[in-house]
Amino acid sequence: MTFPNIPDINPIDGLDVEQVALLLLSSIAFEELGLAHLINSEAEKLQGAIGTLVDDNGNLVNPDIKAESLQELLKVNKSVEKTLQSIIKKEMLLQFKFENVLDFLNQVDNNAPHG
Repeated sequence: MTFPNIPDINPIDGLDVEQVALLLLSSIAFEELGLAHLINSEAEKLQGAIGTLVDDNGNLVNPDIKAESLQELLKVNKSVEKTLQSIIKKEMLLQFKFENVLDFLNQVDNNAPHG
């Protein structure tokens, strides 16, 4: 996986309101993309533990990671659960950030001269 190209924003002097809002929204989008990759990896971890993680030909990707007992499966499940709880917390913070950007844009719009 390659990293996206992020524009050089140093210095940020001279950016207008729209450019600032776009940078903030882009930062939210990049964080969401990262969380999506984490969710996918956790799903693959569970698939590996239950023995359903297969390649395009239907072959098990790594048979050695299949849980050998209920105890091992529960351990993997607990790990995934903790990771998903952290992702949910981050999602809540991103929602707050998004709402703050919307509030910022509304304030700018309300303070703009209407003519």
